[in-house]
Amino acid sequence: MLRNRRLAVALLLCLAAGIAVHQLTPASERKVQVLVAARDLPAGLAIGKSDLVPRAVPPDMIPAGALTSGQQVQGRQLAAPLSSGQIPTDAQLLGPGLLTGAEAGAAAVPVRLADPSSIQLVSAGQLVNIVLTASDGLGGTGAKPETLATGVPVLWTSAQGGKTGDWLGTPDTEGLMVVAANPEQAGKLAGASTRGKLFFVLVPSPGA
Repeated sequence: MLRNRRLAVALLLCLAAGIAVHQLTPASERKVQVLVAARDLPAGLAIGKSDLVPRAVPPDMIPAGALTSGQQVQGRQLAAPLSSGQIPTDAQLLGPGLLTGAEAGAAAVPVRLADPSSIQLVSAGQLVNIVLTASDGLGGTGAKPETLATGVPVLWTSAQGGKTGDWLGTPDTEGLMVVAANPEQAGKLAGASTRGKLFFVLVPSPGA
């Protein structure tokens, strides 16, 4: 009888240990197929057939807005660089996704700068003021500079290269910058380059 009790106790202890190990060991996670960068990809790249490849990853590793193998992304342009194996999201492609997280009513507004080379000094994500230096009507630029937009985030610049496709509506991208503007700012920026010369001023991000 004593021997049987000891055997029963041993079996119970083994069962308890097995349950504990099972609870502490994570269960095999379900994998979901998403697109990842096949290699390091530069900002501005028009995505080709071999640039993004499908990969199965655990659900908790997938960022919001991740691109799936079923989405048509060929020809879309990257707004930011991707590292090899990185999972891109729709917010990293030129188009409406760039405004993800922006204030309600924000619009993506292209601005053509007077000095195209200055584009090299700014990149997507930085904040800028857009300043207009208008003509005085006599061929000069004596009018007082006007700040059209303050602290607007840059979404894309022509320095990132690549083709704009149909999104910007023009193949001529030299000196172009795309910013996220509220309705009032967008109204001022629309067609502003016809009134004079546009420049930008880099400004620090809040809390910087």
